[in-house]
Amino acid sequence: MSDGHGPAERLALGVPLGEALDTTSPAAWVALDTGVRVLASRTANRLPTRHELRGLPTGPPSPAAESRIALALCHPNGRVREAALERVAGARGLRPLLVVRCADWAAPVRARARAVLADTAGPWLPALAPLVLLLSRRDRGGFTLRLTEDVLRDGPGTDVEALLTDEDRAVRRLAHRIAVDRHLLTPAELARTAATAGDDVRIQVLCAEAALAGAGEDDYDSVVAPLLAARSPQVRSAGVTGLRRAGRYGEAAAFLADRSGLVRACARYVLRQGGTDPLPLYRSMCADPARHPAAAAGLGECGSRADIETLWPLSAHRLPAVRAHAVSALCALDAVRPDRMCPLLDDPAPAVVRAAARALRPYAVELHQDWLRARIAPDRPRHTRMAAQRLLDAQERAHARGSGYPRL
Repeated sequence: MSDGHGPAERLALGVPLGEALDTTSPAAWVALDTGVRVLASRTANRLPTRHELRGLPTGPPSPAAESRIALALCHPNGRVREAALERVAGARGLRPLLVVRCADWAAPVRARARAVLADTAGPWLPALAPLVLLLSRRDRGGFTLRLTEDVLRDGPGTDVEALLTDEDRAVRRLAHRIAVDRHLLTPAELARTAATAGDDVRIQVLCAEAALAGAGEDDYDSVVAPLLAARSPQVRSAGVTGLRRAGRYGEAAAFLADRSGLVRACARYVLRQGGTDPLPLYRSMCADPARHPAAAAGLGECGSRADIETLWPLSAHRLPAVRAHAVSALCALDAVRPDRMCPLLDDPAPAVVRAAARALRPYAVELHQDWLRARIAPDRPRHTRMAAQRLLDAQERAHARGSGYPRL
């Protein structure tokens, strides 16, 4: 959070509010609240008094008066803060501090601020949503958030849509939640949003589920296709589930070898709902693993002990992705053999080494310590050194537990 002492000093010198601090930054307003109290602890006589506030003219304040009222709204004396609230209604630039005071630690100040905000709240409040959400993390910050949500739910849809692309992630989440509740976006728009919502899983899942829930029979091509093509596994899995609702069970087969375990599980579920056993399909895919690298993982997830001999040769396949998925599959089938798995710690592909290390961790106590220590030598690749060190650490913890030492 930015330091509010500098802005407080500038306001005390009569600098206009817009020049004293970054009025677009929620953190700057919260920091100013703290900064004024720091200033008061050093030079309290530079802050406004209730007598000075009473002497200010009514109506919209001048820039100089606005600076003084801002200082009063952050004053350490609650009576001064409460008196300053009487000057806020006509001062647009001071609305952020009115929001701050709604979460005030002093009950009389908090009550007065909330009454003023309830009387004056309007279309301007959603613009302060980043500050409202920042303050909502406080114990007393819920009032303004609820009021802001009410304004967004009852006001023009354009106010909500303007926040859908806000820089603040919490604001975007709030806006999308309300947009879904108000049905402001079509199923196709929701699907496109889910597929392009960056790395925000909450928005992705919210929009994907809402898109599927609102889609009619004629909407599935415009809804399911973007979901199936999304980078996010949560969104792709929603798209695969949507195939079941559309009665297009067979199309789920294309996702049996998806890189995501979640998507693979959904594909198997949809196929079974349509009467197709995915296991023979996995076995067929593993005959051509270069085309379906993750088919090995899927075989391990739904296969049997009979598939172990298919998977071990794949752990030596020329493609790193096939090798890594084969190791994960062997682990899933509880078919790990340390003597055959240990050589994979020297694999040139980091993904394969990580998978092998995970598979070997339950067997760490059985591994030769000198052999592992040789793999943390400086001349070894970084991924090999890290995997060997993790196994050494696991081995040490296992020995400590066996010796009666407390578990780390």
